[in-house]
Amino acid sequence: MAIADDLVPVLKKLRLSGVLQTLDLRTKEAVDADLSHSEFLFRLCSDEVERRDSKQLEMRLRRATFETTKRLDDFEWSFNPQIPKTKIIDLATCGFVAKQENVLLIGPAGVGKSHIAQALGERACRAGHSALYTTAHRMLTQLRSSRADQGWDKRLLRYTTPDVLILDDLGLRPLEGDEPIDLYEVIRARYERGSIVVTSNRAIEEWYPLFRDDLMASAAMDRLLHHSHVLVMEGSSYRNPPTKGREAV
Repeated sequence: MAIADDLVPVLKKLRLSGVLQTLDLRTKEAVDADLSHSEFLFRLCSDEVERRDSKQLEMRLRRATFETTKRLDDFEWSFNPQIPKTKIIDLATCGFVAKQENVLLIGPAGVGKSHIAQALGERACRAGHSALYTTAHRMLTQLRSSRADQGWDKRLLRYTTPDVLILDDLGLRPLEGDEPIDLYEVIRARYERGSIVVTSNRAIEEWYPLFRDDLMASAAMDRLLHHSHVLVMEGSSYRNPPTKGREAV
């Protein structure tokens, strides 16, 4: 069926130009299957909904700035059987995001903390939530540099507005200057407003000295640990496995 010339501008005005992608196919289908007008319209509109959902998901994934595409389906659970698979799968339902809860992934280098953290972020995006991935060092460096051009408040919003903030490698290096204050402000601003997924090689009790102030450390950690899921991930490193042939994660 040839599309009438006057149909295109009408669809564009209604912001339904995507309908043109499947209109011919659905029209032929309707004729061949003798579909009712309502069934034809339903299928055509369903195509548009699917197209928009796909486009929005693509945008959420792009804005999340993941390092690479990490999915739970790609995780090699059998490599470190002691990793709490059941708990991680439960978190992948993203109920913790709806409840504004935190997830703290603790363990040595190479056990897959970053993979799991980004995979949870990927699942959150698919569930319709906004997410942002960053290393702790990158976030604190950008907040520090934003003080020079009076853009700190605007930069802070980047880390406080997404539904899920994924903060990788917290405590990998000592915090300097105003970095403890900046980290506290991110935690404070997100408390019971948005979820934080944190990965760290350090045990929880080692996080307190990072703030270099007992009062601020207590206030920050009290908020971070409240409504949180603490998962200890132990095992061998994927990067330096005890046997050959393992792929790095």
